[in-house]
Amino acid sequence: MDTKQVIAALAALAQESRLATFRLLVQTGPDGLAASRIAEHLGVAPSSLSFHLKELTHAGLITARQDGRFVIYSANFDTMNGVLAFLTDNCCGGAPCVVPPASTCVPSAKGCA
Repeated sequence: MDTKQVIAALAALAQESRLATFRLLVQTGPDGLAASRIAEHLGVAPSSLSFHLKELTHAGLITARQDGRFVIYSANFDTMNGVLAFLTDNCCGGAPCVVPPASTCVPSAKGCA
């Protein structure tokens, strides 16, 4: 994945409704959802959602397919994985990256034992 593609993807995700839409489609998996179902889940007006779906599609983050009279939107996992690979390329100076568990307490934080 090249820099311009990653920038386009990140720019598309840098908006609350688009990020929520993308996350919902990632959670849904490859089966995807119709636009009406996405709008219901997120409480987004259909006209607004249409704009956001177009932006995510242009960035390559989602795909659309016709299913009868419905258009089904799905996350493009290849693009998502490409963005993640780009962001983590050469992570940690070549050393294996170890991410502490979320429950790890920072000793200087209040309430840590």
